[in-house]
Amino acid sequence: MKKQKIEHSKPLIDHLYGEEQSGMSRRTALKVMGIGGAAGVMGMAPSSIAAAEAEAGVKSDKNAKILVVGAGAGGIMALARLRSALPNADITIIAPNEKHLYQPGQVFIGAGLYTFDDIVKDNKDFIADDVNWIKDEVASFDPDNNMVTTRAGEEVSYDYMVVATGIVYHYDWIKGLTEDDIGKNGIASVYLNNLEKGTADGGEITWKWFNELKKSAASGKRPTAIYTNPNTPIKCGGAPQKMLYLSADHLKKDGLSANYIYANSGSKLFSIPEIADALQKVQTRYDTITNKFRHNLVAIDVKNKMATFEETYEIKGEYDEDLGEYDISEETRMVDMSYDFIHIVPPMGPPQALVDSPLGWQKGSAKGWLEVDQVTLQHRRYKNVFGMGDVCGIPLGKTGGSARHHGPIVVGNLVAELEGKKLEEKFDGYTVCPMKVSYGEIIMPEFGYKGLIPTIPFLDPAKPRYFWWAFDLYQLKPMYWYLMLRGWF
Repeated sequence: MKKQKIEHSKPLIDHLYGEEQSGMSRRTALKVMGIGGAAGVMGMAPSSIAAAEAEAGVKSDKNAKILVVGAGAGGIMALARLRSALPNADITIIAPNEKHLYQPGQVFIGAGLYTFDDIVKDNKDFIADDVNWIKDEVASFDPDNNMVTTRAGEEVSYDYMVVATGIVYHYDWIKGLTEDDIGKNGIASVYLNNLEKGTADGGEITWKWFNELKKSAASGKRPTAIYTNPNTPIKCGGAPQKMLYLSADHLKKDGLSANYIYANSGSKLFSIPEIADALQKVQTRYDTITNKFRHNLVAIDVKNKMATFEETYEIKGEYDEDLGEYDISEETRMVDMSYDFIHIVPPMGPPQALVDSPLGWQKGSAKGWLEVDQVTLQHRRYKNVFGMGDVCGIPLGKTGGSARHHGPIVVGNLVAELEGKKLEEKFDGYTVCPMKVSYGEIIMPEFGYKGLIPTIPFLDPAKPRYFWWAFDLYQLKPMYWYLMLRGWF
């Protein structure tokens, strides 16, 4: 798709779903967006408007002190549903960020299709006046005494708490790199933002990086561009490849190319084989992509444009006749790669206050992440604590689509716990990852704990489609602002 056509379509979308529509009713919003029809996708469509309204049926008239920690997607979605389900509750939210970013839009900014103004709104638009908003950050959790303490030293007690702190970016875990280096000397990172300040520099830096890469390729030199994927859980696991394919397509449209290197700490392109196979076919479009699996970026020499990766590789030992196989051990070595351009996805982790608290997993690969049951999203040891969004230490679910699914489960089970009833709501691991494989095409894998769970079964989730591109670029953002954050979906 030509960028010009995209830009010509955008004003119509803004007119339909722009600021003047912020006060529309749920019924009107559903009708305007065609929910239940072609736009009612990605696990978000009830069979009818009546069914959507029936979703709000979980209620309790009991009094309770409810605390929500975090005002990103998960926190705001939880807050909206809690206000509806618990009309007599005393609800407090602790979050420092007065601005709210539509974070999936960072990729479209990076591709030159959105601007910062397209993805930012005031959090006051989503936090009602009857909610006590403490504009601070939790410094410590004390679940044994049902209390948290803010950075300013304020102690806040609760009867029930929803932890939705989100995820923390750790550029500092890469030796030699600081956030100030992003945007300089060939380095980009679409993730770079500051929610507390309401900034999202990463997208704009990455769009400039796209064009600097193109300019370099047009000069007659064949530049080397590296795209990293760290060895930690990350927000939107497909983003590293999205930036790879979009930037490669940006060059391809002008008959240009580069030496693209995808340095992935994992061992495959995608966890689901049919999606991995589809992405392998996508890579043949660009014909210069080299995959470096089990390569984790650990250091960078910014001045000399040299990236150092820790490579994990297997060593075949002696043959075991009893088992009928060779002994296999893993070793590591350091690998230096020079580059002209590098797109860095930072290592990510839970907030330090959670890591230092009893609420995090105390051991294992999920150590520090919120210890919730992967089905009920209730804390495994503190039954009055629930988790929402990226902070949850569960096998899947660090996407906005997952947080949308967490909402009714968390609130339904919290109300059940409050009422002394059995927790009936179950999270199936729903995760969605719109893999942008070119300008105008998306592969849309929707999957859960048991594999693929496409909302539209007759559409092959491994096939690149313009349908998904149009939905993601034009439909999803207004749905996020006017339905999801208001607890209607």
